Amino acid sequence: MTKRTVHVAVYNTFSDWEIGAATAHINRTHWQKEPGTWQTKTVGPSTAPITTLGGMHVTPEMALADLRPEDSAMLILAGADTWDTEELKPFARKAREFLAAGVPVAAICGATLGLALEGLLDERKHTSNVREFLLYSGYAGADHYVEEAAVTDGELITAGGTSPFEFAREVLGKLGVYEPHVLAGWYQLYGQSDGAGWEVLAAYDEQQAAAAVG
Repeated sequence: MTKRTVHVAVYNTFSDWEIGAATAHINRTHWQKEPGTWQTKTVGPSTAPITTLGGMHVTPEMALADLRPEDSAMLILAGADTWDTEELKPFARKAREFLAAGVPVAAICGATLGLALEGLLDERKHTSNVREFLLYSGYAGADHYVEEAAVTDGELITAGGTSPFEFAREVLGKLGVYEPHVLAGWYQLYGQSDGAGWEVLAAYDEQQAAAAVG
């Protein structure tokens, strides 16, 4: 089976908790429609180690300069303290390259500010932490701001930093990792702490086991 790679951008002060629900369940084969299809790969400014906001030390698997949209299923961008500086502008430019090629980009928290500064939210529906956070950028997309935890417009996913499970739901849905009813159950369990979601997932397990037996 050919693996499909989701590229995860990592840089100093990267907000590790914001994308963990998405990346963990991209890599975890349980409940997936096509187990074994998906993998993540970290992309840094270079391959030099970075330190996340949580103090975790990560060595990127590849440098941003070597990343091509045609080799990727999606680019995920987390928040950081430096999205309004020159340091992360290359990642925003790479996001522009991905969107131009029709490859999805998912941005949460501070990464939405980086996309706003790059002009990528001017004509697309989007969300962020709060409207004022993006107005700081001076961008032209305020009329397209949506008061939702996470928003998908075409190939672009955006979310506020307090909505990691809504962000993950949009990411997993865009990729097609789960069947739609399984994704709904997944979010019910993980995003809403509703045990009824586990019943959906357990029923899917039983269905798959029965199919395997024949």
